[in-house]
Amino acid sequence: MQNKLSFHQSSVSLEIIGLPDYSNDENKDQISIISQWKLTIIDKPLIEGKVEHLGPIMNAFYIYSNLLIKNEIPLFESKLIDIKADNLHIHNIVLKSSKPNVKPLILKIGNSLLSDTINCFDQLNESPKVRIKKPDVPNNFPKKLRYGLIKKDNFLNFFIPPFIAICSLILFSSSFIIFYSPLENIEKKELINPE
Repeated sequence: MQNKLSFHQSSVSLEIIGLPDYSNDENKDQISIISQWKLTIIDKPLIEGKVEHLGPIMNAFYIYSNLLIKNEIPLFESKLIDIKADNLHIHNIVLKSSKPNVKPLILKIGNSLLSDTINCFDQLNESPKVRIKKPDVPNNFPKKLRYGLIKKDNFLNFFIPPFIAICSLILFSSSFIIFYSPLENIEKKELINPE
């Protein structure tokens, strides 16, 4: 009998099917030998595969979401899966089959479905009942152009002009304080309006 474990988050569920490794004295509810997995996203075709596909797909989702968080161009391409942003809210996923003459599965998902999928992968990684090789998410992504805001190189260029403007304003106003004499104004008023 194979074990089945499910991980759910709102509109996404991940099912892991496999057996315990009795040679390591695991209990009967454990899964160490994964035979199949199924990812169900609401209103989308079922995604399933072998254990050798699960790690790279999880890796792709983690790297892609990390690029989004870092505000870099979100694009991930590999032999098995491509993920790229259509815009800030829609993500295109192309799942390529390892079998010949099978057309790739193309999905469009929004931010909430992307987040739910990653949450299911997180639940799988944290589950004590499943032993899976953790995906290696690299920390050193290639530097790419950013979507908006400021590049790190231009950080100083963003703050230097306002700083110079404030310094100029302070210098200009302090010159008025030095050359302005309120006694002269009182004398002028007395000459114009003598009492």
